[in-house]
Amino acid sequence: MQGIVSAIVSGNATEQDIGALPLPETFRAVTLRRDETEMFAGLPTQEKDPRKSVHVDEVPLPEVGPGEALVAVMAASVNYNTVWSAIFEPVPTFGFLERYGRLNASARRHDLPYHVIGSDLAGVVLRTGPGVNAWRPGDEVVAHCLSVELESSDGHDDTMLDPEQRIWGYETNFGGLAEIALVKSNQLMPKARHLTWEEAAAPGLVNSTAYRQLVSRNGACMKQGDNVLIWGASGGLGGYATQLALAGGANPVCVVSSERKAAVCRAMGAEAVIDRAADGYAFWKDEHTQDPAEWKRFGARIRELTGGEDVDIVLEHPGRETFGASVYVTRKGGTVVTCASTSGYMHSYDNRYLWMSLKRIIGSHFANYREAWEANRLVAKGRIHPTLSKVYALEETGQAAYDVHRNLHQGKVGVLALAPGEGLGVRDPETRARHLDAINRFREPPTGHRPA
Repeated sequence: MQGIVSAIVSGNATEQDIGALPLPETFRAVTLRRDETEMFAGLPTQEKDPRKSVHVDEVPLPEVGPGEALVAVMAASVNYNTVWSAIFEPVPTFGFLERYGRLNASARRHDLPYHVIGSDLAGVVLRTGPGVNAWRPGDEVVAHCLSVELESSDGHDDTMLDPEQRIWGYETNFGGLAEIALVKSNQLMPKARHLTWEEAAAPGLVNSTAYRQLVSRNGACMKQGDNVLIWGASGGLGGYATQLALAGGANPVCVVSSERKAAVCRAMGAEAVIDRAADGYAFWKDEHTQDPAEWKRFGARIRELTGGEDVDIVLEHPGRETFGASVYVTRKGGTVVTCASTSGYMHSYDNRYLWMSLKRIIGSHFANYREAWEANRLVAKGRIHPTLSKVYALEETGQAAYDVHRNLHQGKVGVLALAPGEGLGVRDPETRARHLDAINRFREPPTGHRPA
């Protein structure tokens, strides 16, 4: 593995050099184990600890098949699906692998006693399989995490509708939290040349998700002047949504849970910021009863910040805790677009405020390749910046997932794989210098994972 790292870090290796490097028989990977899926049985969600379920194991190198590529992973990042995987909620991911394994002989490689997780990476192509023409060994890439078969006509207008679409590293094996990953070639996109490995690994899943929710015709079709309510606006998803709103001429109304996170939103350029902890919003009276008076108080605060206007779009992902409020505060004819339910899947809201005011609820799940490509293009152009706050070593992925699970982070949490330290991989220092303040906006003090 050292030869691979040395060749990549040098920045001078050619396609022929990378293609001639011997591949290892095994590599280190972050895994979950099938025989441990009941380890948290009976515990409340918040008491389930990813540090106990996440392992770093030496695993065999998978064979690269048609339309696939092996990528040397320099860095990856933790998403909320990493947490779901690690706490075995809502179901253990091994069920996904079993179903995938029944699809065909090639897919059977994924059904294993261990699951290599992770849905983001930044790295270098090592090998490509038959039928791959767009990518070569040595190409510096990031990964779009949608894996599709595209044998059904349903997926050809929007690949997210393909009946065999899966989230790579969550519903497939050989994900990005590893030294080597196996991806389909149509997951690959160019790495932004002005970013480090760990910065480039941060945007993928959440930036693409926010792009589809807000910008795409499959989402809310955000336009200039729209007021956009963004829950968790300094977090992994919300940080990109806030940037997309600002870049598109909209007005983000950022909801956060602390003054520290509010300051991050203001540093991004947002003017309308609500610290829900300081204002004490409590949308539920008890476990079974919501409080419409709190919805109204929240809506009044929004109108104070927008010059008397209700929001056109709500970017929803907390779910149960906030959904009733989200439907209420959306303007007549407006849109609630939801992509997750981190506080609970069973939503309830007063339907009168939906049907009588002609509002819409749109379900949005990740992004198709085109949407991900456009979102990545904005990163490469320096219009959208990574929201990386903290970086861990591969061995510390359990702690990284714990931080995300307990909301101890802001922005994205990165993980170094083959990269020997932070700060490597920049190929365009001039562009980086122009955007350095924005790139560093989310960063916490260094964790010590820096090159010597």
